[in-house]
Amino acid sequence: MNILMVASEATPFAKTGGLADVLGALPAALQSAGEQTAVVIPGYRQNQYDGEPRIAYRSLWVPIGPGYLVDIYQASERGVTFYFVDCPPLFDRDGIYGSGGSDFADNHLRFAVLSMAAVGVARYLFRPQLIHVHDWQAALAAIYIRQHFGNDPTFSGVKVLFTIHNLGYQGIFGPEAVQQIGLDRRLFNPEQLEFYGKLNLLKGGIAFSDAISTVSKGYAREIQTPEYGFGLDGFLRKHGPIYGIVNGVDYVEWDPEHDPHIARNYSANDLSGKRECKRTVLEEVGLRADAGLERPLIGMVTRFAAQKGIDLIAEVASRLLERDICLAVLGSGDPPYESMFQRLAQAYPDRVAVRIGYDNALSHRIEAGADMFLMPSRYEPCGLSQIYSLRYGTVPVVRATGGLDDTIDEDTGFKFRDYSGDALLEALGLALEAYRDRVHWAAMMRRGMRKDFSWGAVAGEYLALYRRLLEG
Repeated sequence: MNILMVASEATPFAKTGGLADVLGALPAALQSAGEQTAVVIPGYRQNQYDGEPRIAYRSLWVPIGPGYLVDIYQASERGVTFYFVDCPPLFDRDGIYGSGGSDFADNHLRFAVLSMAAVGVARYLFRPQLIHVHDWQAALAAIYIRQHFGNDPTFSGVKVLFTIHNLGYQGIFGPEAVQQIGLDRRLFNPEQLEFYGKLNLLKGGIAFSDAISTVSKGYAREIQTPEYGFGLDGFLRKHGPIYGIVNGVDYVEWDPEHDPHIARNYSANDLSGKRECKRTVLEEVGLRADAGLERPLIGMVTRFAAQKGIDLIAEVASRLLERDICLAVLGSGDPPYESMFQRLAQAYPDRVAVRIGYDNALSHRIEAGADMFLMPSRYEPCGLSQIYSLRYGTVPVVRATGGLDDTIDEDTGFKFRDYSGDALLEALGLALEAYRDRVHWAAMMRRGMRKDFSWGAVAGEYLALYRRLLEG
């Protein structure tokens, strides 16, 4: 089948988070499975191209806001055709979604132009049987197709799948934005676009798509509850079923057997290199390797935000560090949490190391060198770090939410359910007790390392869903 995806970012061109990883890997896996796949994303200033993209369509008229003439450029990556919407007034900026800590005020126009241009790609360049749109930035593609192009034979029989990667981001704007993005005011009602007096683009994507999915079965269940539904739980239940498919990971980049970033390669069949990786990362982050090698090393690579459970770390930090452990943390985010970790490192210089910022190579070395990986998230749609940890033999300790609950079981890690510091400490206590039995621990490491969360398997699940939609 011909599959067209629409999103706001994709590796290797532009990335702010996990969405880009999905759009870089899933289309390639589908292409490898024999499906013709193309992706539409904006032509940002910061896009990184391997060679110059070529012009595919010049001067496409997009009747959004004041009206824009856009060019469509084309490049190939891993066999997948990528189309870039070139509109300098909207996308030639320092930042993808905003700058200086604030979102761009015209993001509704920017991603409306992306969505309408994607419709143009479908009409003139790549005729799809299924259109797969991702998150609120692409939701308008579904709305435009159903509202403006319902009689266009291009879209006869075409199905639209809308994937929610994080319900916490919904694309909410003032009601005046409805007409600015070329929609009839009559759509501004509680059954379609209106959300507590404002325009909600993610809600519109749910209303106008043929099916809804998200990035784990656990998260699919959770977002239909008041606790995790961000005000849309009832709307999602009405438009169900919500399909959950766990994201895959790229084992070309994340595999200790071939990872160029780590001190020594190792595998499930030969774990001997992991101790050297531990020694190296202890030395790199400034912890004493002679003492630290015998202590369990807990790693964290995370965004410092309440969603990631950092408030639980703050709550129990003193009790946590009463235990004979080392903690290596890499991340950035909310200033109070950055300060909290820095104070811990100052108070426990021989056992806590913190690096503020992001360093890809160091993140690999923490995964390889740590004994355990801590993810106490309040909610986690899918999560990737715990899956990387499995492959690196770094036993995950996670809160049982969303994709963390789906991917970690008692054979491969430790989970806690209550969102509390006491529950976190209890799970860590069980992990530390298990760590003392090195034979049992090594068996747990190997079970995790042999788990398969490759994109090939994930692509098969998406293909089954696509076929179900087209046949139904």
